[in-house]
Amino acid sequence: MWNFRFVLAFALVALSLAVASAFNRRSRRVTDPQGLPGRGLPLLDVAFLAGGPARVVDTALVRMEREGRVVISRARRVTVTSDRTSDPVERVLVTAVGGRAGRDLSVLRSSVVGSPEVQRIGDALAARGLLRHPAALRAAWRARKLVVLALLVALVLGAVSTVQWLGGPDRDSTVPPVFPYGVLVLFTVVSLVATRPAKSRITPAGRRQLLLVRGSTPWRPREVVAAGHAAHAELVGAFALDGTRALHGAEHRALREALTDPSSTARPTRSSRGSGADDTAGFATGPATAWCGASPASSCGSSGGHGSSHHSCGGSSSHSCGSSSSCGSSSSCGSSCGGGGGCGSS
Repeated sequence: MWNFRFVLAFALVALSLAVASAFNRRSRRVTDPQGLPGRGLPLLDVAFLAGGPARVVDTALVRMEREGRVVISRARRVTVTSDRTSDPVERVLVTAVGGRAGRDLSVLRSSVVGSPEVQRIGDALAARGLLRHPAALRAAWRARKLVVLALLVALVLGAVSTVQWLGGPDRDSTVPPVFPYGVLVLFTVVSLVATRPAKSRITPAGRRQLLLVRGSTPWRPREVVAAGHAAHAELVGAFALDGTRALHGAEHRALREALTDPSSTARPTRSSRGSGADDTAGFATGPATAWCGASPASSCGSSGGHGSSHHSCGGSSSHSCGSSSSCGSSSSCGSSCGGGGGCGSS
């Protein structure tokens, strides 16, 4: 009888491993592989890769502020002074600010960070293999639970079979069930360890891309230079990479204080000046929140750290992102996207 139980346990484990493997491969799939563009990567793509959706919004605001198209007061109120825009994200920002009265920065962030225009940037980065889709990562981790469940069933069946074998009349003439079950359990555990899905939303290619952008000299986004604002290009590029930490001079104190959310409670992590971006920085938790909120847990609101990942928690559709505190802080999130971690204030 224990032979039948073993076949059942083996079938459950094999099926669950096959499902988990399929979802794991899907989380690593690249649909539009391309070479690394180096320092020619667009400004907002770099901001998304380095700090997630919130960094994209803050980078667009910093560029517009430096170019005199918006005013960001110490009271954290954004006012549009020119309707001229240079990309879809800026157009969404101008529309979201509304009339002359302006709009609170936290509210503005939370309304724009989950917009399709922002989220599509992450989708494009994931398609070319620089980021991993959070929905696919979440599905891969969920699929592993099936393997764990099958393993538990195998352990129960093995225990029952062993007890029956010990009390059976043919105990001396048959193989103890503990051996085949033990091999099955060991194989399952090894498979779980060997096929562990990635935790980082940024891929090795994404980390290399950030290293190329950082380079040995300050990065000057070409679109800022081409627009005739070369004097601000270095600062805007540094902000895209490092968030509010780039605003370290006394002359930028007012802008830094305005962009820093005093209510942010995000966790500090390692320095973002490393080789990549933090896989959780810049991505908020919450239901149905695009590149915000997929596993592993993260906060979508800090514009400071290195983020990775975007995308609709299941596709490339638009979603709305968390609260103003989690979807809007411009704190610095640390380290390389390969590490785990949250966001830190700058």
